[in-house]
Order: sequence, then C-alpha cells, then structure tokens
Amino acid sequence: MLVHLVAAGKYHDIDFARLELLKLLAEHAEIRTSVSSDYADLARITAADLLITYTCDLIPDAAQTRALAEWVGRGGRWLALHGTNSLLRFAADGKVECPDENPEFTALLGTRFAAHPAIAPFKVAVTRSDHQMTSGLRGFAIDDELYLTRRTAEIDVLLHTSFSGTCPEFRDEQWDEPTVPILYERSVGHGGILYLTLGHCRGHYDLRPVASFFPHPQRCGWNYPIFYELLRRGLRWGLPQLV
Repeated sequence: MLVHLVAAGKYHDIDFARLELLKLLAEHAEIRTSVSSDYADLARITAADLLITYTCDLIPDAAQTRALAEWVGRGGRWLALHGTNSLLRFAADGKVECPDENPEFTALLGTRFAAHPAIAPFKVAVTRSDHQMTSGLRGFAIDDELYLTRRTAEIDVLLHTSFSGTCPEFRDEQWDEPTVPILYERSVGHGGILYLTLGHCRGHYDLRPVASFFPHPQRCGWNYPIFYELLRRGLRWGLPQLV
C-alpha cells in the first residue's frame, strides 16, 4: 500500500505534525510512505493509494489541481487535514483575508477556509453515526482551532459543531453557523476526500515573520486520544485493505 504525505506551510509546527502522522503510518508494516513539501511530485501522488495533506497557505497550481481531481476521480482517496483548504493574505489594515485564488482546488475539496476564532474548548457532535468514521463514537469536547469554512461543493458532514460570534483578526468576521463541519466526506467519481479540520499545532518559531517568538507552544487536538482515533480511522477509510 502506497501513501504520499504532503506536509508543509506556514504558522504551524509542520515538523511535529509530519512526525506524528508518520508514526501512525509506521504502525502498519505493509504501508510504504513518501513525503513532500508541495504538490509537485505528481508521479508519487498519482501512484499512491492514499494522499494525506497537512498544510497551511499552500495550494497546488492549476495543472496540479487537474491532476489531483483526475486521480481522485479514478479512485484515489485523500485524507485532508486542518489547513489544507486555507489561503492567507495580510491586508494593509492588518486583517487576514482568505481569497479563493484557486476555485477549482477548493471546489474539489468541498470547502474553503475563511476564519477562526481564538483557540478555546468547543463541543463536537456526531452528525452521522452510521459511518465507519463515527460508528460507536459519542460527542466530545476538544480545545482546538475551530476552522470556519465556506462550502464550495456538496459534502457529507459526519461531525459538526456550531459557532456564533466574531473572528476579529479576519476580514470574514461575523459568523452565525448552526452547523460547522468538523469531519466530512466528499465523493468524487470513483474516489473520495475525507476532511478533518482539527489538529492545530504551533511551536515557538512558527509565526515568523509575523512574530519572531511565540511564547506558548500549542498542540490542541494532538493532546486528545479522540483525535488520534479519528486519524487511525481515517487511514482505514483511505486504505480499506488494512487489517
């Protein structure tokens, strides 16, 4: 079984997330994993049974997007994590804007990141209990970065929360959302995408050049067994032949 991991981007402790994901993959001796810091290695991506992405402010170009869409349509499976759908631009007034500079990419993913409030605990509810990702699970509370997104295509929400309030750092500031997707599935042709928005992490030096030193490292969902359970289930979703 071949897995390709794209782990790269800004404002997150990518090294930590990459290592944790590789540890989970190493629990299965039959998996062989390749790793890259962008979407350029299309040969490895399109040869893989499963693509995993943990990124922030890193998106493929138009040709890479077309290749990803064709690969998923042929039967590829893609486990997208946290900031995969994010694109960040800092405006002159200090607000963070999230432009849709590659609408084909966000349409493929099914959502586009738009904002997040300050990190704080929130409750996650099971939307569908009849799916392999959620079977036997109950709602839970978690302290993480709550990703607020705009839907760009049809998605099947499996876990959700709600949010009403403001995100003062972002241009898209006012929110009143009864259903915020936390985990969803999207079918594309013969393949599919599973998106889990949890899993923020940041170390001392990951905000450069915005800030030279971040005093309080964050692990958020990575501190919770339920997050690792969802990741392990995500691997089995992407690789049904796993024992």
